[in-house]
This record gives sequence, structure tokens and C-alpha cells, in this order.
Amino acid sequence: MTRALAVLAVPVAPLYAAALSYLVYHPPRRPHHRTPEEFGLDAEEVLLPVGGPGRNLHVWLCPGGTDRVVVVGHGIGLSKSASLAQAAFLHEAGYTVALFDHRNHGRSFTDRACWGLSRRHTDDVAAVVAYLREQRGYADAKVAVFGFSFSTFPSFYLLRRPDCPVDAIVTDSGPAREIPPLFRNFIEAKGIPVPRPLRTAPALGVLSRVFGSVGTAMLHGEWPPPAEGAYLRVPSLFLAGEEDSIIPVDEVRRLAADYPKAEVLVLPGTEHLQGLKTVPEQYREAVLDFLKRSLG
Repeated sequence: MTRALAVLAVPVAPLYAAALSYLVYHPPRRPHHRTPEEFGLDAEEVLLPVGGPGRNLHVWLCPGGTDRVVVVGHGIGLSKSASLAQAAFLHEAGYTVALFDHRNHGRSFTDRACWGLSRRHTDDVAAVVAYLREQRGYADAKVAVFGFSFSTFPSFYLLRRPDCPVDAIVTDSGPAREIPPLFRNFIEAKGIPVPRPLRTAPALGVLSRVFGSVGTAMLHGEWPPPAEGAYLRVPSLFLAGEEDSIIPVDEVRRLAADYPKAEVLVLPGTEHLQGLKTVPEQYREAVLDFLKRSLG
């Protein structure tokens, strides 16, 4: 019966894929499920203007050392509260930490645009870094950006900016060299709602191809970025889960191979975004060692 329904669903699959492409970048909001206080962090709430009225990024700023700063993002459909455990060990190590919600996530503003999303999400990262450097007294600080899953892409893409404002990149569960296949992986991991007939061949094939094509086109960015400029001098650490089915280790390695300053650490027995839970000591030690080497 499911197979028969999948055949009947083939004409619907492209329309559903287009809707999914919009949904993945404009997901239902999840409230912050943890607070900085629960992790021993004294955080200042900041509304950072990034455009017209009501266009603000919501930031938690946790002051630490004035010479070393880490800007922390989050995964798709999540919020900065999902990254509080990382922020806690970074702050404990003496870093100033700024966690922020990307647009369409958490408490940040709603952006209904469906084109140029690569630039828009990279703008979010750049805006937080610029705010810290220009308005909060961290002009001379060494700054790292820490991205997770979908935010690993704009975090790494930030190095394309001519006035690249960062000194190191850390990523967890991404990025990958090829983007379109990730959309099918996201479906198969049940990371997005898809009715059973559309998750069955032949509808699944159509859905995956269109989802991958439209979802990638909406980014409207050059990927992978050319190995030039800041990519030749700014160090990057890619943390990849050995058992990550959404952004596989091999895809992370393929991307890293293009950049001489990129390192890949494979976390054993680890699924997507589960590194700090699965191998906490190795995770913390790797991040802190890399930042010490990169930022001093």
C-alpha cells in the first residue's frame, strides 16, 4: 500500500520539496530550553540591530578575557540555548563568549526572504563580530567563530569577506563539500516532517532531487569557497562525528582537503551534534587546545 501511495505522490513531490526548502530555513521557533544561569554564566542580553525597525539579533554576552573572544552559533531549528554547554567550558577557560540566535531562530528577527540566504546568514555572524569589535571594546581581541551543523557553513563562509574579522574557525558537525546530498540525508534522518509515501521510492527520489536543488539554490552562494585569501591563513578545526548520517565524515574531510589551514578531528561513536555528550573530555580538550594554538 505504501509503495502504491508513493507512486501516486510523485506529482506532489516537487511542490512538497519546494515547501520543505522554505521551511528548513524558516523553521518553527523553539523557545530557549536552558538559561545561561543554569550553566553558571552571567549573561547580558543584547538586541543587536541589523537593518530596519524590528530587525534585531538576540545575543547573550558573557564577558571574560578582553583579549580572546568566541562567537557561538547553533544548529538548524534550534537556538543559542543548545550551545550553552560549549559556552560554559569556553567561559571557564577565560574566553569572552557571545551566543546568538540566527535570523528566524530563537528570539532573533523574522526574515521571510527565500533568496540569498548564504549571504544573509553570514551577515548574522559578521554583525555579531563587528558589534563586539566596534562597540564593546574588543577591537584588538583575537576572535574565533564556533558554528554548529547548518551554521558551520556561514561560519566558514565568513572567511570570504574581504575584511575577514576573525582569527580562527571551529565547527561541529559540518560543513560538507557537497550541499545537495545533505537534504536527502536530512529527510532520511527524519530531521524534517515528511509523510511516509514521500519517504518511499519513487516519490522519495523526486522529493530528494528537488529539495536538494531548490534548497541549495536558495542559498545563492559559491560553494565550496575558493581556497584563497583568509582561507590560506586562518586556521579551522572541523569536529566530525564518526556516525553522523546527516553530514558524513567523508564529506567533511573532502572539504577540509581543499584548505591548508583546516584540521579534521573525528569523534568516535558520535552522531550529529552529539560530540560533547558522547566524548566530552576529548571534545573539550580538542577545542581548547585548538583555540590556544590559534588565538594564544
